[in-house]
Amino acid sequence: MTELNRLKIVLVEQKKTGKWLAAQLGKSTCTVSKWCSNTVQPDLHTLDQISKLLNVNVKELINDTNIKK
Repeated sequence: MTELNRLKIVLVEQKKTGKWLAAQLGKSTCTVSKWCSNTVQPDLHTLDQISKLLNVNVKELINDTNIKK
């Protein structure tokens, strides 16, 4: 599975939890957990909200899929 977002990494870097993010967004912790594990992706509006809450550019939440590993 391709890891499209870096949400889990950014939350760890900022010492925030998925539970905190879920509360801020009014989403379930289960939904945020799925985003963090890249099982499901947040929509663009939600990604924008997340970037504002974490005070990062939305680009920092997305992995560049063109980079070969």
